Amino acid sequence: MPRGDMMHRLWFITNPGSGTATQAKCDAIEAAFRERGVDLVGRTGFPEDALPTATQLDEHRVDTVILFAGDGTINATLDALRDWQGKFLILPGGTMNLLAKGLHDTLDPGEIITAAYRRSATVALPFVEAGPNRAYVGLILGPAAHWFRAREEVRKRRFARLWRVARHAWTRTFGRGLRIVGVPGLRRGYQAVFAHPDPHGIELSGIDARDWRSIIELGWTFASGEWATAAPVTRVIVAQFTLGGSKPVLGLFDGEPVTLDPGTRIGCGISAQIFIDTRKEDM
Repeated sequence: MPRGDMMHRLWFITNPGSGTATQAKCDAIEAAFRERGVDLVGRTGFPEDALPTATQLDEHRVDTVILFAGDGTINATLDALRDWQGKFLILPGGTMNLLAKGLHDTLDPGEIITAAYRRSATVALPFVEAGPNRAYVGLILGPAAHWFRAREEVRKRRFARLWRVARHAWTRTFGRGLRIVGVPGLRRGYQAVFAHPDPHGIELSGIDARDWRSIIELGWTFASGEWATAAPVTRVIVAQFTLGGSKPVLGLFDGEPVTLDPGTRIGCGISAQIFIDTRKEDM
């Protein structure tokens, strides 16, 4: 891993609706950079503000984008800036913060910033992809993915709408399972298929939830944002696979919904070395 060059000119992107990204914490992060004499040349409050373009960042001579948001906002930013040549510092500002957990020893933004100046390196990260869509944390496929709408209602504390949304997700989950092609170890119809990026390919897990108790458990893990804790019944490593069936399939790329056509090929790749890593064991 190459050592990370010092951060000098920064663009700060946050999402006030993402988990723990409060205004007070955003102010504290900006103060931490100002104390180091670093220029915060731009700020974006997504989704109210449009994400910056690569051209904008280059015009302002930005070398590092600071992302203090959830995995979904991070995914949207990485997609928008796919061709930009700068670095990204991921700070935990969401509910699960799985990407930040993989890059840092702590989830304290202040400690991460300090470590980034003391011992940071830049690393590449694997991703799962389907067409132009990428997932750096994970891709969820199948009927149970419809629980993401219940998750949004819980996140926004709109409990009056939660029952209607949960009932729709319940019906879809009890329906016909998702079948995938090209993976001998996964031959059944699954309520959820989890595709996690792995340095060796795609870690693929199939969940077969048929009875009401397992459906409730699976639905709760989705609604609460803890989908990574759902227990798979089968797990294999593959280079690629294809969506079976004859109907469109809902996929959640790092939590962001995308409808995929039947027959879509799911593959994998690896990014450039653009992510700032502060883990001690990797130094």
